[in-house]
Amino acid sequence: MTTVSGKTVFITGASRGIGEAAARLFADQGAKVVLFARSGDAVNAIAADIGENALALTGDVSSWPDMVNAITHAERHFGPIDILINNAGVIDPIGMLNTSDPEAWGKAIDINTKGVYYGMRAVVPGMESRGRGTVITISSGAAHNALEGWSAYCTSKAGTAMLTRAAHLESGGKGVRIMGLSPGTVATQMQKDIKVSGINAVSQLEWEDHVPADWPAKVLLWMCSDDARDWWGAEVSLRDEGIRRAAGLIE
Repeated sequence: MTTVSGKTVFITGASRGIGEAAARLFADQGAKVVLFARSGDAVNAIAADIGENALALTGDVSSWPDMVNAITHAERHFGPIDILINNAGVIDPIGMLNTSDPEAWGKAIDINTKGVYYGMRAVVPGMESRGRGTVITISSGAAHNALEGWSAYCTSKAGTAMLTRAAHLESGGKGVRIMGLSPGTVATQMQKDIKVSGINAVSQLEWEDHVPADWPAKVLLWMCSDDARDWWGAEVSLRDEGIRRAAGLIE
C-alpha cells in the first residue's frame, strides 16, 4: 500500500483515458475513488468493476451546482476529499480562430478553466481547515506554446496553469499542495480527435507515438507522495526522464 491508502480521491473526467486509469490505479493502492463525469453509463461501469471503494457520480464540471452537489455527495459517502485530480478537459473546437464558433470556444474555457476553478473552490476551503490536501490539474504543453487551430485549448490551458500557481500561492502555506501535470501526448480519444482534424503537427503523430494512459496515472500517484515535494506549486512534465524515473516508469 502507498500513502494514498484510505484516502478519498475525487477525479473529474473519469469515464475514460487518464481519469479512468488513475481511478483504477488509486483504488488498487487502497484509495476510495470518486469518478465524476458527464457519461454516467461509463463511470458506473468502471466503479462497478473497481468495487465498493469506488463511487460514480454524473455531472458537468462546467456547472458550479453540479460540482458542489458531487463534492457534497462524495464527502457524505466517503468522508472529506483528500486528493482532487482535475482531469476533465476538451480539445474542441479545433479550427482557425477567425472561423471559430464563439459558443464552442467559450465552452472550452468553461470546461478546461472554469471547471478546474470550480473543483478547487469546492474542496480547497475544507483542505485548508484540515491543514492538508492535494490538488493536481492535468496541464499541457499547449499551456505554454501556441499551436495552430488550438486557440481555445491553448488559451484555456494557459489560464489553468496560472490558476494552479495562484492557488498554491494562496493555499500552499496552509497545508494544501497544488501542482500541475503536463503528460505530453497520451493514447486517448482526444488524440484520435486531433488526428481526424489534420491541423498542426500533433495531428501527424502516429498512435504508437503517444504514451499509454497508465503512465500519467502512475505519475499522479507519485505526485501525491512527499517525494514530489520539490514540485509543489509547479508543473511536472512527463517528458522529463527524471520524472519518469522517479515515478518508476523507467530505470
